[in-house]
Amino acid sequence: MTRPRQLADAPSFTATVPCQLVHRAAVAETLLTGWRSTGADRFTVSAQWPRAHGLHVSPDWSAYDPLLVVETIRQAGTLVSHTEYGVPLDHQFVLQEFQVGTVAGQLAVGPLPAEPEVELVFTDVQYRGRRLAGARYTARVLRDSEVVGAADVAFTCVAVPVYRRLRGGRTAGAVTVVPLPPGLAPEAVDRALPTDVVLAPADGTGRRQLRVDTAHPVFFDHPLDHVPGMLLLEAARQAARLRRPDGPSPVAYRAVFHRYAELDVPIWIGATGEPGSDVQVVGTQGESTVFECLVGTGTP
Repeated sequence: MTRPRQLADAPSFTATVPCQLVHRAAVAETLLTGWRSTGADRFTVSAQWPRAHGLHVSPDWSAYDPLLVVETIRQAGTLVSHTEYGVPLDHQFVLQEFQVGTVAGQLAVGPLPAEPEVELVFTDVQYRGRRLAGARYTARVLRDSEVVGAADVAFTCVAVPVYRRLRGGRTAGAVTVVPLPPGLAPEAVDRALPTDVVLAPADGTGRRQLRVDTAHPVFFDHPLDHVPGMLLLEAARQAARLRRPDGPSPVAYRAVFHRYAELDVPIWIGATGEPGSDVQVVGTQGESTVFECLVGTGTP
């Protein structure tokens, strides 16, 4: 029997996975719709990308931002860690490395929400007793059987008591966030809204303070006791746009996260790079480097 046209043309997925499996509070920010094992330490995760998003779809609704690919891959690794490797839901994930490249020409928004699949291969899986303590995984993101992104990610998992010791008593409710400095003009960093600007004007040394707005519904989908990695990557994106105002948009990120980025100490973002080259972005807090990210604007 032939299905009615309105059903045949509709997206094939109708529900997301439980939000807590991807460390999100809002269903609207939960991108994944299912998963399955395809072999030893191999998995395929299905996703759906909305045609409009406050941050990860271009203002004219024509293209998905590469950072949507990053968030999809992050959620996929978290989902599989919980469901296939038994990581308890209250464990914390500590991101160490995230290297990703995307194909800009494959990120156009179509007449229906995109339904990519993420192929994951977990390697260097480490256990503490019977619990997953950390791993590295590679990811390929396919849309209509075409590769639109690939990544290499490393992370560790931390139990609640260990996390509390590492954080030294810091909690989302106990930390006083640095006052929000004025932001750059949105068009300078290819954003539509002032609330999505994460960099302040440069100081005398050329550095820019990171604007940490804990009320932002995407970066702070739920209360956190530190600055999330996705906010740091957005800072790298915006810093690269400032460094290459007339160049192509960023399509690749090679990030290393060295330590927690605290909410109560200013974070400074610096960017360097010769014309036509990738942009090196470094975030510092006090005397310490928080993260480093090489932002690429060419085809990966």
